[in-house]
Amino acid sequence: MSEQNTNAAVSREEALKRQSNISLIRSLLPIIGLVVVFIIFNILTKGGMLQNLSMVMTQIYVTMISATGVFFIMTMGGLDFSQGSILGMASIVVCMVSKVAPVPVAVIAGIATGAGIGAINGFFYVNRKIKSFIVTICTMFLFRGIIKYLTSGAPVGANATMILLNKDQLKLICTLVVVVIGFVAFHFTKFGIHLRAIGAGEKAAKFAGIHTDRTKFLIYMLAGAITGFAAFINVIKVGSVTASGGNQLETQILIALVLGGMPISGGAKARFMNVIVGSLLYIVLTSGLIMMGLTTQTMQLIQGVVFLVFVAIFADRESLKVIK
Repeated sequence: MSEQNTNAAVSREEALKRQSNISLIRSLLPIIGLVVVFIIFNILTKGGMLQNLSMVMTQIYVTMISATGVFFIMTMGGLDFSQGSILGMASIVVCMVSKVAPVPVAVIAGIATGAGIGAINGFFYVNRKIKSFIVTICTMFLFRGIIKYLTSGAPVGANATMILLNKDQLKLICTLVVVVIGFVAFHFTKFGIHLRAIGAGEKAAKFAGIHTDRTKFLIYMLAGAITGFAAFINVIKVGSVTASGGNQLETQILIALVLGGMPISGGAKARFMNVIVGSLLYIVLTSGLIMMGLTTQTMQLIQGVVFLVFVAIFADRESLKVIK
């Protein structure tokens, strides 16, 4: 009997060690992938990737900022497909307000717009108990229609002062502020603990004393507000908003997070590095494909294959049985 217990303990120890090694490989895979993809495209473009690195990096700011808010939502097991429409609506508001008020007021207006749309998502998700992906798809189409209506006559332009702010240093500082605050809040405060607990098991989180409904509602508001701030970066970059403003942002964010190793089901395996590595990997991959002169259809095919591979690697099958 004693020998059997010893063998069982050894087997459990080996299983835990094997699981630990697999988790380590999974966590390192996105970083390795980023380095490998960068090297490959640098070779294929004959050094073009490295030479145009500053231009490549200018495309990451809006994606990384918006991905921060969606990361919080996905950590607690939710989804948000309305981020593109939020960016478009907030960008229009920023442009309009910038013509009659100082820049800080326009930025606040954009944040408030994003938070308001996030509150709508949170209300129907939490109070009306509608699945997050259904709610956010509905609001995506609703506000996409409003964006097209507001820009039907002509693009909505911003004040010239906004355009003069289009400097890489400012955009980099704004992005770093959001990322650093998000990183600290997620890993060193109860905020991150509560999100991971809800993602791992909402019922258990309730028994642990976490106000799950209130937290979920506030997270959707927060994600909207963060994208509302990203609208400021978007406006100073492009100077105006057209009917396609923010189009496909939600897809870019989802692909970026999954490429960064974000588990679709959220929970304890979520790491804030998923945002940083994933955004970098997505931008490098997209920019490299563009530099190679591939058609849009070919780019989408390659991105789709890569996305499926990473989903297969990082998806938690057990958690995915329940869609929140």
